[in-house]
Amino acid sequence: MTFNSGKLTSSINSNHLWLEIPETEQNKSWQQSQVFSTSNRRWTAYLNRLSLNAFLPWLREQYASNATVSPNLAALPSVWEVVNGTRISLGEKRLVLIPTETLDLSEMRVPQEWVDIPNWTADYYLAVQVNLEEGCIRVWGYATHEQLKNRSTFDASDRVYCVNGEDLISNVSIIWMAQQVCPEEVTRIETAPLPNLSVQQAENLITRLGDSTVISPRMAVPFQMWGALLEHGGWRQRLFEKRQGKQESWSILNWMQTGVSDFAEQFGWGSVELQPSAVGARGAGQTSVLPTLIRKLTIAGKKYELRLQPKGNIQDNVWRFELRSATAGEMIPVGIKLTLLTEDLQPFHGNQAQATKPVERLYVEVAMGDTKEGLVWQTEPTPEDYECEVLYF
Repeated sequence: MTFNSGKLTSSINSNHLWLEIPETEQNKSWQQSQVFSTSNRRWTAYLNRLSLNAFLPWLREQYASNATVSPNLAALPSVWEVVNGTRISLGEKRLVLIPTETLDLSEMRVPQEWVDIPNWTADYYLAVQVNLEEGCIRVWGYATHEQLKNRSTFDASDRVYCVNGEDLISNVSIIWMAQQVCPEEVTRIETAPLPNLSVQQAENLITRLGDSTVISPRMAVPFQMWGALLEHGGWRQRLFEKRQGKQESWSILNWMQTGVSDFAEQFGWGSVELQPSAVGARGAGQTSVLPTLIRKLTIAGKKYELRLQPKGNIQDNVWRFELRSATAGEMIPVGIKLTLLTEDLQPFHGNQAQATKPVERLYVEVAMGDTKEGLVWQTEPTPEDYECEVLYF
């Protein structure tokens, strides 16, 4: 709902976008923001959630009905735990909301993560002022990625890109006008890749930064290492959970014994008990049935299920990942791929299955070692709302 800025006594810029925050939304968002590790992170999450919930409905109604939060809603807390900002995807274009309570509109300060992590970058960065007393947000300007990289000041002490308020475009609607008039405008420039972290490096960082007494983990290690850790969605999620005091939320053996964790359920995982004949179990003497883990997916507009089941005895640690249509009798079309990668996103022999003709299912079987190992699943095309997950065996 557009806010009636006429009741404000402060100076008004008619080019700014004012959106109302209903009181019920404030209360709900505050309750949802209590899961974070410190009061500072709870407040940051609160401002981000209020901004998102006010801006996204307006955006969908006015300009982009296909606008989605990126990463998905389940993964957003892992971002807000460590950095301010919320990214929204609009097809090929992206924008990031940078909320703040400050009354000072002299500059916008964008955390380095949104500018220099390759898969976090956006085309547009929107300065959002949250006014809790008046119950509204004000989107008072924006800058492009190209502008941040080439025509802003970098504050190394806080790892933020600073843009003078006078250099921002104050009318956010110009974003869509510019796309129509100047579709060739360069809004996002290439970002240098970050180093690949080993599993041991990631483990060390998660152990160190997962301590909630580390108030600002983003400033505790060199940016190259920090950015590489955040870029890996599975590791970022583990860092968030560790800062909440949660352990082993993605352990497949635990899921098989005690059920899917609350965190994993938010990402779409569940379990069902299938009859032995349905999962290929051998012998009629089997009396116990292990659950089949199921992740619901939408790929190219169609519903699928990713199923995970031990092959034989669970002690053998051989697992079958199987992709099938969620619609009974519907085939998987040519070109769909199912891929498994190591925790640090490396391929291995026999890690991929591809439909070269319409098939009922695609599957990859993998034998895990005696020590704890992680696997990451992917499909091509990428599912809607996909976020990298590390499953531990």
